[in-house]
Amino acid sequence: MNHLDLWVGRGLPGLNTKFPTVTGSDGAGRVESVGPGVDPAWVGRRVLLNAAIVRSGAGHPDHVDAGEDIHMIGEHSPGTMAEFFVAPATNLLDIGDADPVQATAFGLTHLTAYRMLVTRARVRPGQSVLITGIGGGVALAALGLSRHFGCRTIVTSRHADKLQRARELGADHAILDDGSDWSKAVRAATGRRGVDIVIDSIGRSVLPACVRGMARGGCFVTCGCTSGFEGTLDLARVFWNQLSILGSTMGSMQEFREVVQLFRSGAVRPIIDSTLRPEQGTDAYARLESGQQFGKVVVDWR
Repeated sequence: MNHLDLWVGRGLPGLNTKFPTVTGSDGAGRVESVGPGVDPAWVGRRVLLNAAIVRSGAGHPDHVDAGEDIHMIGEHSPGTMAEFFVAPATNLLDIGDADPVQATAFGLTHLTAYRMLVTRARVRPGQSVLITGIGGGVALAALGLSRHFGCRTIVTSRHADKLQRARELGADHAILDDGSDWSKAVRAATGRRGVDIVIDSIGRSVLPACVRGMARGGCFVTCGCTSGFEGTLDLARVFWNQLSILGSTMGSMQEFREVVQLFRSGAVRPIIDSTLRPEQGTDAYARLESGQQFGKVVVDWR
């Protein structure tokens, strides 16, 4: 499950969703049948889905760039939260005998974090990375990937227990977000220099502290804004310190292949909060909405 499931359920402005609807933008399963023109060799394979379908340009999902028209399975069309779902063969990867629960927990969040770190921020070994709201899927994916790429990591959370679990996963520094300006703690953790990269999906409530905690030439990458769409930005600090503010959304099939290879090799693993049965669907949505989860909430239809 992803926060997108909650947003679709509440009704996204301009989407004109017709209820009842089926959400779900992550999914792994076995191919039962294929449509016209699709290689029948797909049948029986265990696959993992990239839910972002590129509808403009060449129509092939190897590029997700500014101006591309992206159709999201589970948002613009029925999703994966069902016993059977339909997806384009071009958006599937064969994952062999990999654990499907682990695979589906890995998918969209790691693709999102990979694009943020690698494609957008151009991460390099030895850099420092600040990750806000640790415990969420993208944040935990960013932590695992940052450690894989040899970066020093700082995480924030409103929950002390989540910070402790992040330390156990290898976070170098953990900062309690108690509503005050925690940028000084970020600078203290980096010898007053500030961080090279910020990975954020919270938005308004943390934006000022994030920017104040950045090093000269630093890069702030956002993929969401769960605390609000609008934020206060110190533009003087941005231009004096040569900061970059970048947006990032999901990822291409090429990026998906690259990050899933890290999963297949065992280099990076997802963190799973809980695995529930379909009849516990209400509990799954409630767990996600509570904000108490640490890792991914997965629904197992087998």
